[in-house]
Amino acid sequence: MKLKYNLRLSLFILTIIGLCLIAQSSWATTAYVTDSFTITLRTGPSNQNKIIAMLSSGNPVEVLESDGDWSQVRVLEGKMSGKEGWVFSRYLLTRLPWKKQSESLRKENELLKDKLPVVEKKLNDALQREKTLTIKLRDNTKTLNTLEGEYTSLKQGSGGYLKLKKKYDETQSALKTAQQNLQKFTEENKILKSSQAIKWFLAGSLVLLFGLIIGLVVGQRQKKQRSTLMS
Repeated sequence: MKLKYNLRLSLFILTIIGLCLIAQSSWATTAYVTDSFTITLRTGPSNQNKIIAMLSSGNPVEVLESDGDWSQVRVLEGKMSGKEGWVFSRYLLTRLPWKKQSESLRKENELLKDKLPVVEKKLNDALQREKTLTIKLRDNTKTLNTLEGEYTSLKQGSGGYLKLKKKYDETQSALKTAQQNLQKFTEENKILKSSQAIKWFLAGSLVLLFGLIIGLVVGQRQKKQRSTLMS
């Protein structure tokens, strides 16, 4: 974690320095007292003019005009803010002095240190969420694979079921037809049996009738024969 922090800090410092170097062209009217020492602010552009102030390194000034080796400036910060005078042009910098840059970077570093625990917490929370989501994704993938397998089996089983149901329906239809035919044949058989019984009854009645007629005829003949023999 410390290595990660140092790497972030180094990248941030390099970025700030790069931005400062790129932005130098936009500070054409603003300059800074050169690094590492104090310079004099005089009433005119020569060493014979009176010293009116001492400007420390990094003190920002506005360049009003330049005359040879000298520049007229207006102080922008500090107790002498607004004061105008002359300084050696070679003691002015168009870039932000290293002391200012280091102070700015130090402040930024302190801010980063303050924000670092929050960032680390957010990072840890994000990693934990990622871990949780990874586990959920793995479980969901496993469940999906199981459901796909069950769906495939069910689909295959349903195909067999449909075929079996079709055969069952065909068998039921054939059985129903057979039952209807059986019922029809049973009714026809009953009618036929009834007709046969009537026929047999009529035949029996005729036989009995013929028997009676024959008996009567034979009896009459025998009676006549006995009468003839007696006379």
